[in-house]
Amino acid sequence: MELESRVALITGAGRGIGRAIALRLAEDGADIAINDVNEDSAEEVAAEVRRKGREAVAVTGDVSDRDAAFEMVEQATNGLGGLDIVVNNAGIARTRTILDTAPEDLEALFRVNVFGVFYCMQAAAEKMKDRGGGKIINAASVAGHAGFAYLAAYSGTKFAVVGMTQAAAQELAEYGITVNSYCPGIVDTTMWKEIDADLGAYLGTAQGEAMTQYAEGIPLGRVQTPDDVAAFVSYLASPDADYMTGQSPIIDGGLVMR
Repeated sequence: MELESRVALITGAGRGIGRAIALRLAEDGADIAINDVNEDSAEEVAAEVRRKGREAVAVTGDVSDRDAAFEMVEQATNGLGGLDIVVNNAGIARTRTILDTAPEDLEALFRVNVFGVFYCMQAAAEKMKDRGGGKIINAASVAGHAGFAYLAAYSGTKFAVVGMTQAAAQELAEYGITVNSYCPGIVDTTMWKEIDADLGAYLGTAQGEAMTQYAEGIPLGRVQTPDDVAAFVSYLASPDADYMTGQSPIIDGGLVMR
């Protein structure tokens, strides 16, 4: 129970990786604020957290809206008595060629994946300064270390997260706030199933085939699960990572090695 008496806010926690992170940090002892744009999903995960014996609140809001991001941080802080950890997990993907990427695709990706992370870092840092420190943990991606065909715009957003993480780590260190990112690879989630389907339209592959082809390049021989990612975020949130900041490690089974 390394996180007992700590409060964590996880964005985009109504399903997939975010849900797994919320449940893992609850098992580690933290009280959890669950954010999602879907109120029902947020409430369902909050109920799961409570069944694990921890306090939980659901804070619905769109991270790409600055006012909403600040409001949900305020609600999480007031609802659980503080804020020690923020996991900026919310994100979206678009599978497009560069020539097919429309302005609305580009805007949607950057508003959620970049603006959303930035706004939540701002809001969280204001609270953590007053608390004497904290941990900000951002969702990047293996696509933030190596660009992938058909994911150019998405890759651009994740490279941006890696850069923001480094800059924020330098600026916020004086307040005792560490800032790191986690960079998953191919995760068995709804998002990756959607990417697989979109890749199939470009490559002429059947449902599941594109993901299978990617998985064949993973030395560990399988795609990862949300729990694989949550286990690493658990480490970043723990006291064991207190001397780690500005880093964006890849957790992808060896697909991309740097």
